[in-house]
Amino acid sequence: MATDALLDHAPADAMRPAVWHVTQARRETHNTFTIHVAPPHGVPYGFEPGQFNMLYAFGVGEAPISMSGPAGRVREVVHTIRAVGGVTRALEALRRGHTVGVRGPFGTSWPVGAAEGGDVVMVAGGIGLAPLRPAILHVLANREQYGRIALLFGARTPADLLFPKELEAWRGRLDVDCEVTVDRGGAGWYGPVGVVTSLLSKVHFDPARTTAFVCGPDVMMTYAARDLRRLGAAATAIHVSLERNMKCAIGLCGHCQLGPLFVCRDGPVFRWDRVERLQAVREI
Repeated sequence: MATDALLDHAPADAMRPAVWHVTQARRETHNTFTIHVAPPHGVPYGFEPGQFNMLYAFGVGEAPISMSGPAGRVREVVHTIRAVGGVTRALEALRRGHTVGVRGPFGTSWPVGAAEGGDVVMVAGGIGLAPLRPAILHVLANREQYGRIALLFGARTPADLLFPKELEAWRGRLDVDCEVTVDRGGAGWYGPVGVVTSLLSKVHFDPARTTAFVCGPDVMMTYAARDLRRLGAAATAIHVSLERNMKCAIGLCGHCQLGPLFVCRDGPVFRWDRVERLQAVREI
């Protein structure tokens, strides 16, 4: 695609970060934290579940971070981040009143509207729960619009589970099937131990009328999609969030190219039938 066409596809001032303010910062796990950021002048900010922002740590660099809070028109945006490199560690050091550069929103979203009227299965592994959370909050806030809802989450250990209070609240609901597993249990853990895909056998849904949202490590998403297909879900009804190697957010730099696709421009949320073959090719 020509550069001019790519720029036409990008939002206005897509490469210029706005200066936002941090309103809250808190620790989630030993390597994960959440920051709430507010746009200047209190202007409401709109985004859809599954989209991401580029967060710029001044003097360090920027990184793509999915929203993890309620979607729609909001006065502050929530980002839950795993500290894994220089930029995210600089973001980890931010506190209330500090500033951060923000570009966005970018990318495709979870099709929560198209899923109405049917069953919904959401599968998350590790930090993948954060990009799924806006969709979860939307579906639960509009519970009457959906059939059966299954929420399946997995983490390495109990200490790595994100949003434990919300998980407990969701598990206590009578109108939702919520199951949680860990790879390694340990003292005080009485729940399932094993991979998150093993939880599919514990919940009830009609594969023929199910929309599935899957987010986590690539190998986990591949196995989850394959298991959903074996159960009868259509490839067109399974959606995954890839979020790999994104750098510019508008399809110019090429870092996130996946075959003919650019994850930042064509994703990060993809239908499984669009990426199944590409996910099976090593080193693509």
